[in-house]
Amino acid sequence: MTIFQSTTTINKPVHQVYQFLADMNNHEKLMTGDISEWSSTPTEASFSIRNMVKLSLKFGGMVPDTEIVIIPAEKPPFDLEIKWILTVDGDQTGVQLSISADLNMMMKMVASGPLQKLATDETTNLYNLFN
Repeated sequence: MTIFQSTTTINKPVHQVYQFLADMNNHEKLMTGDISEWSSTPTEASFSIRNMVKLSLKFGGMVPDTEIVIIPAEKPPFDLEIKWILTVDGDQTGVQLSISADLNMMMKMVASGPLQKLATDETTNLYNLFN
């Protein structure tokens, strides 16, 4: 597995950040310009990463105010797991986003840049929405 990570600190209580991330409709606000064909419900989303792959995702597990795991709703071209970890830091919330992808050598060359950009952009956009 190849892991792409990004972290940030949000100046809001953990419960507020968790509630936002626990609705898949809100995740469109976190996506980059490389995302197209977005469609979502509160529990699932599908979208295309330009020139790379179309993904359908759903919540795979949630621990209130601590963790949200997102997994494929349909078979993707590679195994994938997205995990949001939230930690309380005083009045702030520590946020870590990890994207784990099982990429063969060819897919790693093609997908590593866009997947790291996706992780970084999502935490940056979350920070900008809340701060």
